[in-house]
Amino acid sequence: MPPERWAGRACAWPRRPQSTERVRMVAPDELRRWIVFEDERLLVVDKPGDVVCHPSKAGPWSSLVGALRESTGLPTVHLVFRLDRETSGLVVVAKDGRTASRLQTALQERRIGKVYLALLTGALAEEIVVDQSLGDDLASPVFTKSAVVAEGEGKAAVTQFQPLARTPDGGLTLARVVPVTGRKHQIRAHAQWLGRSVLGDKIYGPDARLYLEFITTGWTPALAARLGLPRQALHCACIDLTRAGFPHVFAAPLAADILKYCERAGLPVPAEWQTGAPAGD
Repeated sequence: MPPERWAGRACAWPRRPQSTERVRMVAPDELRRWIVFEDERLLVVDKPGDVVCHPSKAGPWSSLVGALRESTGLPTVHLVFRLDRETSGLVVVAKDGRTASRLQTALQERRIGKVYLALLTGALAEEIVVDQSLGDDLASPVFTKSAVVAEGEGKAAVTQFQPLARTPDGGLTLARVVPVTGRKHQIRAHAQWLGRSVLGDKIYGPDARLYLEFITTGWTPALAARLGLPRQALHCACIDLTRAGFPHVFAAPLAADILKYCERAGLPVPAEWQTGAPAGD
């Protein structure tokens, strides 16, 4: 790629002196409250939207994987799939390599069902399936950003959006979202392509430069005025492992911070999504 194509762009995680002052540390007692299910092979956790999945330099209790490893005493635990730090909801963790391999194969073969809840900006009037390839967004100042690209230039991506409720003024929509494929930032990129970005999204919201501002300054009143929520309003609400050979369907209620925002906005959240009752695909 010609160097000029990269001019003016910045890495989402630029190399700079790292401070642990703003790092979210996990306490053992709260970790126990997050566990939805545990047996000899699996751990399923309802992750908050301010916890990173992968280990960090701030020590084992600064990430979900590190905290689970410390809590269980296991030498390693295996993320079957990850959630972005600012996405809340269900995370499936395998306690052994054989289970992890089995589930990761099932994930690649689309035999694990996932349902998300997303609070979208604007009105989504009816169910829509977005079938648009995704690739690198070369126009963005953030390297990690994806975007819809011409067919043949990226990877196939399909996302189903179903509106559940809207505010009276049509400014916000709560949607049930099913990622048929599993591309990087797929839901967020497809929502932006629809013109219905996830509320609070620093990269796929009103301006990706807000993310670069955030990693420099942290959360500020100026960012709050532009974004509404300190994190993206995206929540993994249901995981179905039955087609992967495990007799489990897990569910987690809509995260409290998103639910409170909906209440303040006058957006009625269906009762089943407040309690975590499983909902089929």
